[in-house]
Amino acid sequence: MFWFMQGLCALPAFLVVWSSCTFIISYLIALFRHDVDVLFPYISDTGANPPESCIFGLMAFISACAGIGTMYAWYKFVDKLNENSGVVNPKLNKAALGLGMLACLGMCIVATFQETTVTKVHDIGAFLFFATGVVYLIIQSVISYQAAPFGFSKSVFWVRAFIALIATLAFFPTVICAFFVTQTELHHHKDDQDYVYHLVSAVCEWIVAFSFVCFFLTYIHDFKMFTLQVRTEYTE
Repeated sequence: MFWFMQGLCALPAFLVVWSSCTFIISYLIALFRHDVDVLFPYISDTGANPPESCIFGLMAFISACAGIGTMYAWYKFVDKLNENSGVVNPKLNKAALGLGMLACLGMCIVATFQETTVTKVHDIGAFLFFATGVVYLIIQSVISYQAAPFGFSKSVFWVRAFIALIATLAFFPTVICAFFVTQTELHHHKDDQDYVYHLVSAVCEWIVAFSFVCFFLTYIHDFKMFTLQVRTEYTE
């Protein structure tokens, strides 16, 4: 049996690959069309103009759906694991699922409302995506620590905790520096007064985004250990 056919590991594997392609493909198309600068545009800048906005919106929506499926499957796995061990706080597990759903909602908002058309709604969606996503990583790191003796190794916990730390440290410059960026154009120049703020914010934004990707990459091995079954009951 191939590794991607074991358990549900194909789900997070698809999420990792598809999400990475979402960011990279839209960037390459925008770069080819000279819609953005080569070095560190905002992720949203790469999906602001058609046709890349159409591709980015569609791929981001699929990523959000894959994220919902992955997070729910992980929630059920931890819940089942907790039935036998009781080491994970059920409220913590439910809180992580709720925050994950909000992050996916934020991603859908970002994909639907481009920053050049409905800026305020787009910014709200982006903040919701990054803020709840970072907290989700932190809570899942805590869950991994609590369940380490029963479901996970300590090394997995340390990797997840490190990724969550990187995402947290990068999140704050992303938001803070973005407030000082006054230019609304997609192209930025070194002689702009807010160029440094833009550069720091954009770099940190990419770091946070790929921190999410790397975090779900750590799910693949654990997803080999379980499957989900849907049971249908018919009542007259």
